[in-house]
Amino acid sequence: MITNRKIIRIDEEKCDGCGLCVPGCDEGALQIVDGKAKLVKEIFCDGLGACIGECPQGALTIEERPAEDFNPDAVRDHLESQGLPVPDHMPSAEEVRGAPVKRGGCPGAQLKQMTPCGQANVPRKQAESEGSNLSHWPVQLRLVPPSAPFLQNADVLLTADCVPVALPGYHADYVAGKVVLMGCPKFDNQMEYINKLAEMVVTANLNSITVMEMEVPCCSSMSVILDKAFEKAGRRVPVERIIVSLNGQVLRRETA
Repeated sequence: MITNRKIIRIDEEKCDGCGLCVPGCDEGALQIVDGKAKLVKEIFCDGLGACIGECPQGALTIEERPAEDFNPDAVRDHLESQGLPVPDHMPSAEEVRGAPVKRGGCPGAQLKQMTPCGQANVPRKQAESEGSNLSHWPVQLRLVPPSAPFLQNADVLLTADCVPVALPGYHADYVAGKVVLMGCPKFDNQMEYINKLAEMVVTANLNSITVMEMEVPCCSSMSVILDKAFEKAGRRVPVERIIVSLNGQVLRRETA
């Protein structure tokens, strides 16, 4: 089906055929042909631009134009025919369309609401500075259904999963009172995140979203994912964006 959507654009005048973009595309949508990067098929490109940061010449951009819909089932067949691994995060066509998909019953994915262990038997100020402030499970965005009860009217902390490793005081300063949703905007499936966040915005009546990203370019696409989710949902909620340096400093805070 042809729809107006975002898709990769290759400037052949800038492209020098270095090939760095090819392994940067999990879907195998790019190949080097006659010394230039080429889009193999439109249906292999999810349009999120994870490959853009791999191009030293700036030859890759995202444009919006009529194109065939992204087809993850075709991507699976394509990768398998090439003897390439299929990423664990690859969704089905139903998930890309936003349809609910039943999954196996992994105990680690069972929904739980709980009293943060850091707040059980100590004064609140001490608990928030020294203990865990996590109030729910799971925390991985891909495992949290939009119908999770802890999402209702929640203040969400949408965190790139390198942030808690780099940022001292993540629990003490940011987690208390928030629902943590965590993922990697570079390696996880971005279309799956867009669809899920859009449904959360529509159905959970979220109060606010705080986006936490590392300063590296590939991490900044978490904000792009959220913006696309708002577009899909047709509504927005208040957003604060926090950028963290590699040495654990908060570089800036922005209100969107």
